Amino acid sequence: MAIREIAFIMYPVRDMQAALAFYRDTIGLEPSGLASDAWTEFDIAGTTFGIGAFAQVGTPGSAGSLALEIDDLPAMRVRLLAQGVEVSEPYETPICWISQLHDPDGNTITLHQRKAA
Repeated sequence: MAIREIAFIMYPVRDMQAALAFYRDTIGLEPSGLASDAWTEFDIAGTTFGIGAFAQVGTPGSAGSLALEIDDLPAMRVRLLAQGVEVSEPYETPICWISQLHDPDGNTITLHQRKAA
């Protein structure tokens, strides 16, 4: 029995409509797959990211970190700041730039931009 792939990543949320609006309208993810008052899925390059408002998903604000690969981190940061979202100053590593923000429930989202090889 082998593990074939990651089935999905999920974040717990308190208010599904507010979380859906944030991920769809602020971050720019498009809902796909299942959607209900308690669960919404987004397809990100073949991996499912879900937000859920039910006990099995966990405690809102306690999720690890969803990291999203961004083509233009400075532009995304400017767009988010213009919408009133607090986004950290980009941190540079030898291979990438990283910036972080939080969803309405306090779950961390990392914005990541790889440097050209």
